[in-house]
Amino acid sequence: MRDKLQKIARHPATKKILTDMKPEKSFWGILGVIFFFIAPEIVAYFYSIDIVQYAQNGLAMHPETIERYNYEILIKLFEDGVSWFNLGFGVVLLVWLFF
Repeated sequence: MRDKLQKIARHPATKKILTDMKPEKSFWGILGVIFFFIAPEIVAYFYSIDIVQYAQNGLAMHPETIERYNYEILIKLFEDGVSWFNLGFGVVLLVWLFF
């Protein structure tokens, strides 16, 4: 099993895929990782209860279909608080960006 995993890791196609997945070492690459993975989790850590209450209050006013859908999405996204997986993945991408 270990030999097979090492063979996959050394394969040229695997190396090419990993280099293609690596974020670009530029201002926009860094901002992309921060804004899409790290910043939303920081906001969720501090404001998840307030955001869920806001969305529940909005749903109590019986909004139109699109507004109701948006409030339901907010509740689903923030009711569990921080996603430690997303935060960890963002940190790993940020570290990988500099190596």
